[in-house]
Amino acid sequence: MRKNEKPYLIMTPGPTQMHPDVLGALSQYETNPDLDSDFLVFYRRLCQDISKKMNASGPTFILAGEGILGLEAACASMIEPGDRVLTISNGIFGRGFDDFSKMYGAQTVMYEGDLRRGLDPVKLDRFIIDHGPFKVATVVHCETPSGITNDLETIGKVLNRHGILSIVDAVSSFGGEKLNVDAWGLDVVLSGSQKVLSGPAGLSTATLSQRAVERIKGRTTPIASYYANLSIWLDYYEKKSFPYTQPVQMLIALDKAVERLEVETLAERHKIFAEAVRGTFEQLGFELYALDHESNTVTTVLLPSGVDFKTLFNQMKTVHGVLIGGGFNFLENRIFRIGHMGENLSAEKIAAALDALQACFISMGTVFGTRRYSEVFCELLEQHQENLKAC
Repeated sequence: MRKNEKPYLIMTPGPTQMHPDVLGALSQYETNPDLDSDFLVFYRRLCQDISKKMNASGPTFILAGEGILGLEAACASMIEPGDRVLTISNGIFGRGFDDFSKMYGAQTVMYEGDLRRGLDPVKLDRFIIDHGPFKVATVVHCETPSGITNDLETIGKVLNRHGILSIVDAVSSFGGEKLNVDAWGLDVVLSGSQKVLSGPAGLSTATLSQRAVERIKGRTTPIASYYANLSIWLDYYEKKSFPYTQPVQMLIALDKAVERLEVETLAERHKIFAEAVRGTFEQLGFELYALDHESNTVTTVLLPSGVDFKTLFNQMKTVHGVLIGGGFNFLENRIFRIGHMGENLSAEKIAAALDALQACFISMGTVFGTRRYSEVFCELLEQHQENLKAC
């Protein structure tokens, strides 16, 4: 953080900037959550609000740890040693699920789709027929590094047809993409506070179907964790007490963020802004990494030839005060990413980031098009003004 200067413009695919109301909520309330029964009532209501906004009838739990805690807790709680688990992957985060499954004793089988396209449900169905049966499958809704959002509705139908329980990473999609947990037959859906919700980083949520609850309660082996253990939260509902001390201020801030989340209209706003961002890069001659099923919360663009991401990032940060995302694993130094989710969903913020990018590319001797990037973006966004007003 730079002292005595304005904060960075954070245009990364999470964490995102927080609304002033959310920031202010961090300093508005203090209590002892282990003794204050009113706080327990507040926590339950917040969990119910999240379930409703996921279109889920099952319980939601909020875990005191970044989104990775939710992913690990789901695998720890749903998988027993020796279970055959299908890892459905078309990117870095999909592959990462495989590590968690193995950590808790699963016999994993990897289905890997095209890394630049959304998952193909027909090929997935055939793979399950040829390699099944499976008790559990893991899948990512939005592959954040790749800028791809998979068709969860169709994938859910495939998994349900084969009687497979699903663990879904919706960390970068919840609120910015359509998500219907009950109708799509999803079992454990995970999210995080710092993405579209634009809350403080450090909280994850787990929303369970009744099938998932029964699976956890019916285990024949103990869960090999306490902190990454969803059964202790099921007990909490019965015992009416927390399994460990809760981060009061962070939960109050999350409540404010959830309150601001108008899921249906916000998903449409994300779609409109994402199309304008992608259209800008395409008109200027850049190549998007995703060849289809592009994400509405993050856009991933291939780096121009001769441009080093570290140099680009440092110029964006030090000269223009803008933070953007890069790539890691097989995408390291191949792409850059713009996050347009939650509080980043602003024409002014995106335009400023685009103009900063243009200035950096010009300084590095790389020129795309003859027009100002922000002008192209604003023209494309203007075409959707009527739809934006309705959102």
